[in-house]
Amino acid sequence: MSRRTHPLPHRLSLFLALTLVTFAAIAIQAQTPPAVQSPEVQPDGEVTFRLFDPGAKEVLLNFEGAPKPSSMTRDDSGLWSITVGPLDPDLYGYGFIADGVNLLDPNNPTIKPNLIQPQNVVEVNGATPQLWNVAEVPHGVIHHHFFKSKVVGDQRDFYVYTPPAFDPKAKTKYPVLYLLHGYSDSADGWTAVGKANAILDNLIAQGKVKPMIVVMPLGYGTPEMLKNPWERNSLRVKNYERFQTVLLTEVMPQAEALYPISAKRTDHAIAGLSMGGAESLLTGLNHPDKFAWIGAFSQGQFGTTADVAFPALDAKQAAQLRTLWIACGTSDRLIDDNRKFKTWLKSKDIAFTDIETPGAHTWMVWRRNLINFTPLLFTGK
Repeated sequence: MSRRTHPLPHRLSLFLALTLVTFAAIAIQAQTPPAVQSPEVQPDGEVTFRLFDPGAKEVLLNFEGAPKPSSMTRDDSGLWSITVGPLDPDLYGYGFIADGVNLLDPNNPTIKPNLIQPQNVVEVNGATPQLWNVAEVPHGVIHHHFFKSKVVGDQRDFYVYTPPAFDPKAKTKYPVLYLLHGYSDSADGWTAVGKANAILDNLIAQGKVKPMIVVMPLGYGTPEMLKNPWERNSLRVKNYERFQTVLLTEVMPQAEALYPISAKRTDHAIAGLSMGGAESLLTGLNHPDKFAWIGAFSQGQFGTTADVAFPALDAKQAAQLRTLWIACGTSDRLIDDNRKFKTWLKSKDIAFTDIETPGAHTWMVWRRNLINFTPLLFTGK
C-alpha cells in the first residue's frame, strides 16, 4: 500500500521562509557594527570619541597628556562615547581600553607609531595653521639609511632631513643637528609624530632657522630594553654607553661621508626628548670637543648620579658650549629629576638655559620645544 506525501500548506511555507529571512537579517545586523564617526572634532575644539563594543563592561579613553584614562558612557545599542575639550590646536594621541585591553580606534586610520603601544591621532586645527602643519613653502627631503652595527650587532637605521634647496656638492658645509627620540619610539619618531621636517620647513621659510641637516638615529644601545620594559632600569647605563659609541663611531661617520656636513664643532648640535634628552646630555657634555649646542627636552633619568655620569665636567669645559638648553613641562613626571640635575649644574657653576612650560610628558610639549630651540642654533652668539 503506497503512502502519499502532502506538501506543506502555502501559508506555513511562507511563514517559515519569512522567519528564516528575519533570523538571517538579525544575524547579519549583529555581525555588522553601525557606522560610527570617531573622532568628531567640533569647531570650538571639543572632540567626541566613540567605540561600538556592546559586549564590553567598561571602556576608557586613554588620552595623551591626561593624568589618567577617562570613563566612557554606553548607550542602549552598545556604543561608548566621551567628549573632551575644548582643546588647543595640536596633534593628540589616544586609544581605548576595553575591559583592560588596549585598543586602537577602528574608525580612525591615522596612527601614531610606537614600538610598545601605538595609538591613533586626532588633529585639532586652529584659526591659523600651526608650525607643524605642512604649508605652501619649499620643502626639505627625508632620507632613510640602513647599516649593520658592529657595536650592537644588529641591523639598524637612521633618518636624515636635508633642507629646501639642499646642495649635495655645497662648498660651504651645512651645520648638523643630531635629533634623538624617546623610549618606545623608533628612528622615525621625530618625523612621523614630532613633525620635525614640517617644523623646520616652516621656520626656514620664515627666516627663523638656519638651513641645517638633521640626523635622527635609532636610540637604543641595548635593544633588550624594548623586549623587557620592566628591566629597563637595570639596562639604562649600558644602553646609554653603547648608544654613544654607535652615534660617535658609526652614525656620525656615515652621515659625514654621505652629506656635506661641516667639521666645525660650533656647527654640531645634539638634542632629544626623554631618553633622547638624557642621551643628548650624556653625549654632548662628555664630548664638548664634538658639540657646541645641547638641548634636553624632558630628559630621562641617567641611571646613576650626575657626578658619575659626568666625571670630567666642570665650568671650564662647559664654557665651550654655545647653548645648554634644558626644558621640561611642569606636569611632567620627570620634572623633579630635571630640577635636581639643574641644581647640580648650578653647584658646578655651569651655565644653562632653564625652560619650564605647562604640559606633561607629551609630544605637544616636545614639538614646541623643537620650535623654540632650533632658532638658537648656529647663530654665532
